[in-house]
Amino acid sequence: MNNYNNVIPVNKKLDAKKYELNNIKNLIYTIRGKQVMLDSDVAMLYHYETKKINQTVKRNIERFPEKFCFQLTEDEMENLRSQIVTSSLKKENYGGRRYLPYAFTEQGIAMLSGLLKNEIAIKVSINIMDAFVEMRRFITNNGSVFERLTNVEYKLLEHDKKFDTIFNELQKNKKTEFKQKIFFNGQIYDAYSLIIDIIKKAKQKILIIDNYINDSILKMLSKKNKDVEVVILTSQNSNLNKLDINKFNKQYPTLKVLTTNKFHDRFIVVDNKELYHVGASLKDLGKKCFTISKIEDTEYIQKLCN
Repeated sequence: MNNYNNVIPVNKKLDAKKYELNNIKNLIYTIRGKQVMLDSDVAMLYHYETKKINQTVKRNIERFPEKFCFQLTEDEMENLRSQIVTSSLKKENYGGRRYLPYAFTEQGIAMLSGLLKNEIAIKVSINIMDAFVEMRRFITNNGSVFERLTNVEYKLLEHDKKFDTIFNELQKNKKTEFKQKIFFNGQIYDAYSLIIDIIKKAKQKILIIDNYINDSILKMLSKKNKDVEVVILTSQNSNLNKLDINKFNKQYPTLKVLTTNKFHDRFIVVDNKELYHVGASLKDLGKKCFTISKIEDTEYIQKLCN
């Protein structure tokens, strides 16, 4: 990771004398625990092509052990790309390269400068060595600051983990099956949301018993899972007409509406497994105080479904 956030791009054609110490320090990064410079930045400073720099290294490979020069991995390159705004690693500049960049340590650059027959390279090498010295001095003098920042970062990570744990628990609690819920006058949205949640639970069949149903139930049933069969038992006073039923079935099959006078209360049965008692007609949700309760006794489910 670069120890300086202000990375200053340098034009390859500029005279070497214009490269001040701060500019060079901004081209030094920390990778694998070492302060290094990238091959393209070294080439830029030395007024060489990057491939010529790397060819020199390959011709003298015995002089460049890994502690002098190493090639970046994909992960290291992406990590640098994500942290640096202007650099030779930016995708639009890096796109023409066919290989991962090489990184030179201070010893590697000293070795390289001795191999290059270039007056500019010799002069710039002095500034580069001074920049590495300044970087080491900066890190040494601010070691305690970096340590405190690292400790703060670890604490933030711990807080993030705790937050994630709490959030996950809240999500679990949100999904926890309710036993009974009371809605007061005006809680129309909350009541509709709960009924829709119940409807979405069905994988095979929904049975709705309500004597005073109307077309508002069709809007809720449109949220059901695909291919779930719906049976509505209602009275002859229902305001649900055949035209509405036919239109619904063309888009959300299959809905059956049957009339009966056997029931007074309202019920919803999901997949013949879960039974809910609804204290108000589904068309009147939220208009008055009522309750929705889950009935655990499976005996009642069997009686209703039969």
